Amino acid sequence: MHAAVIQRIIGQFIMLFSITLLPPVIIDLLYQEGAAHTFFYSYLLLLGIGFLLFLPVRNTKNDLRLRDGFVVVVLFWLVLGLAGALPLYLYEELDISIVDAIFESISGLTTTGATVLIGLDHLPHSILFYRQELQWLGGMGIIVLAVAVLPMLGIGGMQLYKAEAPGPVKDNKLTPRITETAKALWYIYLGLTIACALAYWTAGMDLFDAVTHAFSTVAIGGFSTHDTSIGFYDSQAIEIVAIVFMFLGAINFALHFSAMRSKSVMDYVRDAEFKLYVSFLLAISFLTIITLYYQSAEHDFSHSLREGLFQAVSISSTSGFVTADYASWPVFIPVLLIFSSFVGGCAGSTAGGIKVIRLLLLIKQGQREIMRLIHPNAQVTVKVGRLPVDNSIIDAVWGFFAAYVALFVLMMLLLMFNGVDQVTAFSAVAATINNLGPGLGEVSNSYVTLSDFNKLLLCFSMLLGRLEIFTLLVLFMPAFWRK
Repeated sequence: MHAAVIQRIIGQFIMLFSITLLPPVIIDLLYQEGAAHTFFYSYLLLLGIGFLLFLPVRNTKNDLRLRDGFVVVVLFWLVLGLAGALPLYLYEELDISIVDAIFESISGLTTTGATVLIGLDHLPHSILFYRQELQWLGGMGIIVLAVAVLPMLGIGGMQLYKAEAPGPVKDNKLTPRITETAKALWYIYLGLTIACALAYWTAGMDLFDAVTHAFSTVAIGGFSTHDTSIGFYDSQAIEIVAIVFMFLGAINFALHFSAMRSKSVMDYVRDAEFKLYVSFLLAISFLTIITLYYQSAEHDFSHSLREGLFQAVSISSTSGFVTADYASWPVFIPVLLIFSSFVGGCAGSTAGGIKVIRLLLLIKQGQREIMRLIHPNAQVTVKVGRLPVDNSIIDAVWGFFAAYVALFVLMMLLLMFNGVDQVTAFSAVAATINNLGPGLGEVSNSYVTLSDFNKLLLCFSMLLGRLEIFTLLVLFMPAFWRK
């Protein structure tokens, strides 16, 4: 373990992150709401801390190994969770505890969208912008962004990319060089964000809301500048824009890259994960719309279609935007939607959940086991599309799924042991480990009523989901620390 290298990288990353506190300063100066000093002092403090960490080890030149990469990634999210909480805690008008500030910060960076803040409509624009900015930065992974500029910092990037990249297969690169891969991902991410902001603006949002909601939509985050989320606008055009870009954000960005390079939509049509994702989304949407139509008092199909489709796409993709109080709908629907968030979006996307490709591999592995029962001597190969899948990947998916379920149950039981009711505990853990945001019961609107212990446990759950379990769990293995 190269402690000096890790310290140098963390110091550089903190200094880079401090720059993100300057746009809120500009926003506050434009709106004259008195929060600029909070962000500027936070910027100076973080810049100083990062510089003090970097200065003693600035000349360290050792290579970054894979194990170092895991430590850097986990430390990075923990440190940024604390650093991101600083302006929220220091802004006196918010009047929140340090635990609440950390919860809000980690929720933003992990694109979970769970919040402890109430009265968003009355908060300064700089605070609202900062929350959305956190989600946008966390969406593709700040590590991947940093990889794009690592040549300037003198850091090897592939080890960080493997530790950070979502999905079961982490060795695929879009371009031969890892820095080019990171840049390609961010060009696509930035392009989608700009397109989404323009679409929101055209649909009727003001410029500030259009930009900030584009941040959280493409990031599959779910933070909003209003307490009633997208429902604040009561606009079908805005909801359609949100549905389109939530859908696009939950697709593998490597697939976007391939389609753009070939200038053909056939790359989407041929992709097995994309086809299953679309089929799954259509099935969840259909069940939600039909159930809402037949079990609601109005029996208004157009209303059921509009409300059901939006909530189905938002929750299934783990975005977490809402236009209605879906927790009060017929009980089948909120439970169905919470379970759909466990699947989430595609690998290599900004969505949470276990990812569609893992579901596909689990289904195919189940089919293989059934075939082996029928034909014990048959050699059955699991394929995705026409390509065989290595058994080591199948084993990794099973291990991931087992760990996911075990940790989910453990955290749910801990919440219930600490006084949380069953519905709230189940949905709170589901909404955080899947990086979804809104839950049911006590956490359907806000997590503010939970105890500090429960909030910190859910912060751990958010990090588990964002780092896809093993990146975080590997640090708890004694073998990891042995030389």
